[in-house]
Amino acid sequence: MKNTHSFHIPVMGIGFTIDSPLKVAQYGIDSVISLVDDILLEKLRKFYSIKFEVPYKEISDKVDDFRAKRITSYLNLIHEQTEKKFNQLKNITSEKSKALKEYIQMLPEYSSLKKDFVKLTEDGVDFFKLKDWVNKNLTMGSIDVNIMTKVDKGNYLNKELLPIEYNDAHAALRGYSNSKLTSSLVLSAGMNPRLYSYISHFDDFFPDENGNIKKKIILKVSDYRSAFIQGKFLAKKGLWVSEYRIESGLNCGGHAFATDGFLLGPVLKEFKEKRFELKSQIQELVFAALKLENKKIPRTDLNLKITTQGGVGTEEEHTFLMNHFKLDSVGWGSPFLLVPEATSVDEKTIEKLAKAKEDDLYLSNTSPLGVPFNTLKGNTKDFEKQQFIDKGRPGSSCPNKFIALNNEFKETGLCTASREYQYLKLKELDALEISSKEKEQKHLKIIEKSCICVGLSTSTLILNEMSTKKTGDGVSVCPGPNMAYYDKVMSLRNITDHIYGRKNVLTRTDRPNVFIKELSLYITHLQEKIETVKTTIDKKELRYLLKFKNNLDEGIRYYHDLFLAQKQSFVACKESLLNALKIEQKKLVLLGIEIENL
Repeated sequence: MKNTHSFHIPVMGIGFTIDSPLKVAQYGIDSVISLVDDILLEKLRKFYSIKFEVPYKEISDKVDDFRAKRITSYLNLIHEQTEKKFNQLKNITSEKSKALKEYIQMLPEYSSLKKDFVKLTEDGVDFFKLKDWVNKNLTMGSIDVNIMTKVDKGNYLNKELLPIEYNDAHAALRGYSNSKLTSSLVLSAGMNPRLYSYISHFDDFFPDENGNIKKKIILKVSDYRSAFIQGKFLAKKGLWVSEYRIESGLNCGGHAFATDGFLLGPVLKEFKEKRFELKSQIQELVFAALKLENKKIPRTDLNLKITTQGGVGTEEEHTFLMNHFKLDSVGWGSPFLLVPEATSVDEKTIEKLAKAKEDDLYLSNTSPLGVPFNTLKGNTKDFEKQQFIDKGRPGSSCPNKFIALNNEFKETGLCTASREYQYLKLKELDALEISSKEKEQKHLKIIEKSCICVGLSTSTLILNEMSTKKTGDGVSVCPGPNMAYYDKVMSLRNITDHIYGRKNVLTRTDRPNVFIKELSLYITHLQEKIETVKTTIDKKELRYLLKFKNNLDEGIRYYHDLFLAQKQSFVACKESLLNALKIEQKKLVLLGIEIENL
């Protein structure tokens, strides 16, 4: 079934999109809830139960399988309340059908739904006909969920390690599987074979005879090879990947999973060219596995979507991506942090985001996961972290322990941002016989880690006037580089008008093209890699740097030909795009010389 909209709202942080479906699904907009923080989900379930006057019974951490049960209960509440709002929207006799008008007005001009509505109402409104049309044609946005596959901490009861199905990601998967939702599970952060195998325990992920799947799988990937490997692994268990969501390696928000110099354009080109091959080969494996397991085999081909996200910022870019690469949807993330009608961001953080310029947005090493993390300078979580450092007590109290994945000092695991870990690590460092300069460098690396699993939830607590006594009120926020070009709070209508070209919300005229921006980020990334290995270079690292540089070279050549060939898109700025490419190519030539000299 074709999407109502050609954009989706990706997961952002832990709390920023945690209740987005409740705000936007009634308008046919898909959005994604993070399942990292069951503590926050439980607090919000209580908050919304009171607000909507529905019964609430606490699921305490003393209850068996509390994490999965909290997730199921929260998702069921969101499902019920979102459906209720959508049904009210379809009840066109109430409130002069304001919500219905908003639904239609937000659709793109080329939407067949919009055109049909105009035809149906041009000679006046026949409520019976209109109500029938609305019930047959309007659909709700999908309430999708996200699991970071590597955030799969083992859990203990009375100092005994619980079975693997009680691990954090496994329990989150079970919580989603047991919910009433018909939607998609977005798997991000790479492959977790044990978690992927566990999906096959739940019938909702398998197709019926008509090829319908109640709970679909979306893989977030950054290159074709990774998509194919993961798709094959799941297929051998009879599990079909319904969507490959290609995310820019660096021009995105949150954690940045950089590729080996593979740029978004060439990656999308490969998916476009190999789409049929990907579908047919994976589907063959799925059907064979279903047959082997005596499960229902669909009588028809399974549906496959290819989507992208990361750094898109104009209607021209959006339309080009959709049309040129034959995509099913484009994700718009960071700009939605300035849309209170769609996301949960407190006022002070919104103010900081609106004022942020390029230099305020950077890739940091603050994430305890050890992956580069997009950070906003001056965020209050980093300020809070510095206060603890100044007091001589670096590290967080680690109230949630979702990223307690390091086993250096404790079998049960510690988070590298925790006070306990940093105390032990600094003590270990003191005993090392190394130069004071090296010791200082290592010291800074230890204490720079920040408690993001709390920080990325705090904004939601502040916004809804909930207690931050246990967690503190420091907020982490992780917008992508694209945030620099958005400088005002927007309504949901404002941002959809911008996406579909009805209005331009950008006041700056110097925003770089999505492909050029990503290329410049990758060249900076390569420069940093060269600096890092200059004193300790070996043959393996040299080969890697050359491969990285060559992949960027190929990407530049691809973009050069792509821009030259355009007759409709990027016509007005073609010359500036080609000049920008030349500038980046010159930088790459100089880096190539540096690599050769190593």
